Amino acid sequence: MADPNSVANNVAGAIVALLGWSSSADDRKAAVSFLESFKAGDVRILASASIALAKKDSPSEIKLQAFKLLQHLVRQRWEELSPEERINFANIAVELMSESANSSEQWAIKSQTAVLIAEIVRREGLNLWKQLLPSLSSLASNGPIQTELVAMMLRWLPEDITVHNDDLEGSRRRSLLRELTRSLPDILPLLYTLLERHFGAVVSEAERQQFDIAKQHVTAVMAILNAINAYAEWAPLLELANHKIIHGCSILLSYPDFRLHACEFFKLVSGRKRSTDVPVVESNVAMRSVFEILMNVSREFLNRSASNIDESEYKFAENICESMASLGSSYLHCIAEDDSALSLYLQLMFGFFQHFKFVLHKQSLPFWLALMRWISPKPKVYLNSLGGSSAAFGGSFGSGPGVKIDKKRLLNFIHDDICTAILETSFVRLVKKENVLPATVASLGAMELWTDDFEGKDDFGQYRSRLLELVRFVAASSPLIAGAKVAERIISIITNPVLPTQDLAVIESMHLALDNVVNGVFGHDYLDGSSEVQMATCTQFEGLLQHLLALKWTEPAFVEELGHYVESLGLFLKYSPNAVGSVISKLFELLTSLPFAVKDPSTSSAWHARLQICTSFIRIAKDADKSILPHMKGIADTMASLQREGCLRRAEHNIFGEAFIVMGSVAGVQQQQEVLTWLLEPLSQQWVQLDWQNNYLSDPSGLIRLCTESSVMWSIFHTVTFFEKALKRTKLRKAHVYSLSESTGSPAISHPMASHLSWMLPPLLKLLRVIHSLWSPSVVQALPMKTKVAMTMSETEMANLLGEGHPNSSKTGLTFDDMTSEGHAEPNENEIRNWLKGVRESSYNILGLAMEIEETFYKCIDAQSVAVALMENIQSMDFRHIKQLVHAVIVHLVKSCPPDSWEIWLDKLLHPLFIHSQLALSISWSSLLNEGRAKIPDSLYISVDDLKLEVIEERILRDLTREMSTLFFLIASPSLNKGIPYLEQPGNTNHADLSSLKELDSFSKSSMVSFLLTHGSLVPGLQICLEVLRLNDGETTSRFVSSFWSRVVLLSISTDNAELREFVCKDLFSAFIHALSLESNAVISIDLISLCREIFVYLSDRDPAPRQVLLSLPYMKSQDLAAFEEALRKTSRASEQFKLMKNLLILATGNMLEALTAHKSFY
Repeated sequence: MADPNSVANNVAGAIVALLGWSSSADDRKAAVSFLESFKAGDVRILASASIALAKKDSPSEIKLQAFKLLQHLVRQRWEELSPEERINFANIAVELMSESANSSEQWAIKSQTAVLIAEIVRREGLNLWKQLLPSLSSLASNGPIQTELVAMMLRWLPEDITVHNDDLEGSRRRSLLRELTRSLPDILPLLYTLLERHFGAVVSEAERQQFDIAKQHVTAVMAILNAINAYAEWAPLLELANHKIIHGCSILLSYPDFRLHACEFFKLVSGRKRSTDVPVVESNVAMRSVFEILMNVSREFLNRSASNIDESEYKFAENICESMASLGSSYLHCIAEDDSALSLYLQLMFGFFQHFKFVLHKQSLPFWLALMRWISPKPKVYLNSLGGSSAAFGGSFGSGPGVKIDKKRLLNFIHDDICTAILETSFVRLVKKENVLPATVASLGAMELWTDDFEGKDDFGQYRSRLLELVRFVAASSPLIAGAKVAERIISIITNPVLPTQDLAVIESMHLALDNVVNGVFGHDYLDGSSEVQMATCTQFEGLLQHLLALKWTEPAFVEELGHYVESLGLFLKYSPNAVGSVISKLFELLTSLPFAVKDPSTSSAWHARLQICTSFIRIAKDADKSILPHMKGIADTMASLQREGCLRRAEHNIFGEAFIVMGSVAGVQQQQEVLTWLLEPLSQQWVQLDWQNNYLSDPSGLIRLCTESSVMWSIFHTVTFFEKALKRTKLRKAHVYSLSESTGSPAISHPMASHLSWMLPPLLKLLRVIHSLWSPSVVQALPMKTKVAMTMSETEMANLLGEGHPNSSKTGLTFDDMTSEGHAEPNENEIRNWLKGVRESSYNILGLAMEIEETFYKCIDAQSVAVALMENIQSMDFRHIKQLVHAVIVHLVKSCPPDSWEIWLDKLLHPLFIHSQLALSISWSSLLNEGRAKIPDSLYISVDDLKLEVIEERILRDLTREMSTLFFLIASPSLNKGIPYLEQPGNTNHADLSSLKELDSFSKSSMVSFLLTHGSLVPGLQICLEVLRLNDGETTSRFVSSFWSRVVLLSISTDNAELREFVCKDLFSAFIHALSLESNAVISIDLISLCREIFVYLSDRDPAPRQVLLSLPYMKSQDLAAFEEALRKTSRASEQFKLMKNLLILATGNMLEALTAHKSFY
């Protein structure tokens, strides 16, 4: 046996060579090789040499690495030591900790000793902990430095089990946690004793002015608090209370040196989920004590004058407020029966909410949002564009075992003054400081607004949406107060005599507030039960409406905001039909007050305001419901009059048309169909004419000619976009159609747009075909330079891909059709680009929406014409266009195509898509991985620097790859593969019964995966999926593994198809193992191993490939494989087989499967 001292010297030399600045690359390489061999060598030499190097006379860098070697031994090779050796090793580790307990030792060394002991306990179990506890307690009694070390170890121990080291098996983790919980009666008293001792020492030494000694005790107290906080999230609350941990931390809240750490304890306790396995009464008593502690601290802070508070105290108050909010959201029932305690708590949280310090207000917002959501009437309608998630904060408020809160009783404490102040505070804080005038900020005094200087994970939009949601809930609970306050605030703003200098941001914020108040008041059942409240509330809004109607604003930005105010009253109009006429007249007045002729609509505020006013008709049509129906003819007549006078643009006409479709849907299906006929018949007369189709759509030269004729070009654009809007607005849910037909006893109602598809789609397909042809090599070479430039990405698109812009839909800027038509000027490159982009996107959406009208589309539309239009030039399409095509069209095809139409449609569209995508993606990914650049067709003619170009190319490549993965995920969805049998059903054995195997084609009518495999359409798709498994892109891979590959494997097991079985057993099995070597696949490692298990268990007797693949792995030995198979034969439990497969793969690859080790924590 080698001399440990000699080996230790060699190891020390290797460490020096590895870390030395002057070491050559060869020296470092040799050092790494030596250390790896040392770690893999004799475990006892590894232990003795590392212990020798960890002694106190070694240099710090040597000692630190020695502790890491010891931790490696414990983690990876602990089982190789005998029980006696492990006990001895643990005692030596405690001695090493004792040696490091001196003021001159570095913190990194001290922490490593604590980690080592925590790791030993984790590996050996809590029985060893029982043996070590007396030694550790004795060590802690020797002084503050020793206490700090023991506290660090006590901290690492629970964190190691509950947080880190995801490689711990679930059963092992639960076992360790149970043992640790049983040890709490030993651990928590020790922590409290140490806390009491060293806190007392801090006070006494400070009084004696022995500040250096006091600092050592302060450090010990901090370490003890850190340890306590490691138990705060999970240790039973009764244990924390009974062992005086809660009491001890409460005392420290009064001391500046310790209060932030002590507050962290209460924040963790307050944020815990309610436990269902502890006595309710005792738990409530313990949590009530937490309430009392935090309320006392909060009351003391809020009662102090702001001049006596420094910034550090505000940080402490922020943490207290956060704890109070969490506590109230989950545990308010603990004080709900105590009127004085409940009243005090709500007053304190209200004090935080209206506090001038923004951070305190923001921390209290989650509580008020959770509380008001719970006590508010349940809404009928929700604002789509405003308000946060209804699941955010306090989703279980007021519910759960042992939770009893009388909602009506609680409402008595939310009195009018609180509701009023919540609304007033919210209205003021709906704006960001940077967006308002200095005079507005000055008028608020000390009250802080949101500013971009605030740090945090939320942005202003998220904060404001939550605040608006709170306004909505308050309005639902107190409609009269909300109506009065919002009207009062708005009237004070709009009647300001110095309006031109008034903040537009303030005006804008209050239309959002009005939106939410109106929705809260009128969007639920509350008003249905009180006619008096309804009349009073309507009177309030009638008064506000009269003030709005009297305004004579002319500036476009203010006119646009006035339109927002008026449309916000849509739900009010549902209850006040007499006011609808004046609102419609006002909107037309606003529209006609804005100039019709503008130089550049893309930048004109007047043009933007006109569009917004038109859009208001859609919102009012939705919200006012049947109240608007008597005014349909008047709106149509006014619209026709404006058209005759040449004062209504085509884009505006389309928006009015969309509003009429909404009105028609309110009136009923028959009326909606009549409205559609009225709107679409004029379009159809022009759309079906052959002259324009032959002139512009017969070949690429016709399209080029079209792009020089502005009026025709934009007319086509708006016809297409209106088709899209009509399909979206008439989209019917199948369940709704079924219920209507059932209730009337009539046949199922056809889609309102069904009768229009036959004339709408053929010209559209011609248009798409000729647009796609522009990118074909033979055509693109002859194109004018202006057209070539128009075919490239815009600066906005590139900025979005680079993460430099806002991902807004570009089609919002595609409504300015008339900007060149009046002068008949020829469109420029940007206009042509917008036209091509808008027509392509709308056309794709039209096809996708039309495919959902199954009864018409798949029976009346020619599949070949669709295939030619979409796939004829697929080889020339840019990647971003293929992504759009898949997302908007192919996905809808797969979802909606009836099984009896699969043979007609799927092969024609999916097969060419898969063939091209497989080749194009393979080439681009190969280029990216081998050359560092994803060469894609989209990058032609892009003039940006090389680094940005590489980012754009890779982003587009990954986007297309992920879109394709989504498509395969959908193809394999359960709803489209109902006929595939499942494994692990009762009675199944490890090997499939050969006599029960079926032909692959037998599943084709009930499984899309089987259908595509049978018809060969999926063969190139399989290659795409295989290549994806080799990519370092876990997001894409996870979609394949979670669904698609499981279907393929199941079919290979259930059928007798030799070709499919060979592919799965050889290619797919190898690809799964390779995928486990990629760290990015850690999140799907369980799925990958499960699929490997299924392949081997069910197919290895039918095909030799699985054994051959395993034997080809670098560290696989035949005897290991034989032992694995023998173990498999002894169990039929899938969980046991999973563990066996996992361990075999780790062994066979030399523990190089990064997906299995990615989440391990190393200290």
